[in-house]
Amino acid sequence: MHLKRSLMLLSLALMLAMGVPVWAQGDGTEEPSDQADDHLGGATEFARADEPTDVILMLDWTPNANHLGFYAAQALGYYDDANLSVEFQEPSDIQVEALVANGVADFGVSFQEFATYAIAGGTPVVSLAAIIQHNTSGFVSIADMHPISTPADMAGLRYGGFGQPDLENAILNTLLACDGAEPDSVEYVNVGYVDLIQLMQQDRIDLAWIFYGVQGVQAELSGVDLDAVMMMDYFDCVPDYYTPILITGPDMVEQQPDVVAAFVQATARGYAYAIDHPDEAANMLLEAVPELDSDLIHAGAEWLAPEFQSDAPRWGEQQASVWQGYTDFLVDNGILESGIDAGAAFTNAFLPGTVPAESD
Repeated sequence: MHLKRSLMLLSLALMLAMGVPVWAQGDGTEEPSDQADDHLGGATEFARADEPTDVILMLDWTPNANHLGFYAAQALGYYDDANLSVEFQEPSDIQVEALVANGVADFGVSFQEFATYAIAGGTPVVSLAAIIQHNTSGFVSIADMHPISTPADMAGLRYGGFGQPDLENAILNTLLACDGAEPDSVEYVNVGYVDLIQLMQQDRIDLAWIFYGVQGVQAELSGVDLDAVMMMDYFDCVPDYYTPILITGPDMVEQQPDVVAAFVQATARGYAYAIDHPDEAANMLLEAVPELDSDLIHAGAEWLAPEFQSDAPRWGEQQASVWQGYTDFLVDNGILESGIDAGAAFTNAFLPGTVPAESD
């Protein structure tokens, strides 16, 4: 069952009818004017849950620089302002989408690609915000072993896949074809979720697909010289998509819209802070999770700070065209039999402030 966009609008209408302060007075805390204008849609006041509420956020991975905004929001008291007590949990063997859809967690960190599969498979989730505005992943090799500068250079290499060969090969083949190389000229080796940089150093694979803001930065800090073909340089060939995203289930939207608005807007304040103050936000994450690698978290924070919002009019903003482009890609490549309702898969309705209507 797909959640309809009308449900979002209905929920907001219900909030207003019930006197729920969608942009409530909160605690009167004001954002610095430049931060509010640039990252929060001009908002200076934020939603607050009707009553003190405990919520669980299920992360997608162990805490890392992608999660800076959540930890900044916690450390700066933004969740307290929103009348929320937030518990961060690390993922189990069960997919985050299933945990959120079934109410085991109230919110989760997911990816557009996983959320699309979940929705298509009948697990109803809805994306509330793009944590990073554009796809910052890329295909990398060890520079002095297998130099690459364009997709055609990947032909003939052994690619270490994470177990979704239909998707991975579709992306690889599209990149290869766009650069004039033969599709299916990369050898797929299923290695699962392992240390891909180490496998390349051991010459067990030649090529890997990584999130550059985490694994790429980690490699740089370790003195490993990577060559990269970044997805963002080929969005005229392959679809851009939001990865990672913040999700919830339709029951939360329908039954607790005040909590959803409060959580999303407090989180947006955290990411706005991380964009402007990456070093301080990194310290907040490290204080909460001291066993993390300090150099990696600080370097990742600096790398990701301009990517969290990028060219969007506010942090978290999503576009229907991005959701539609990705589901179309999956259908065109035979990965999904039919596409999802892209307009129902996400909502910007709970973000703070206002921005001009989407033009595409």
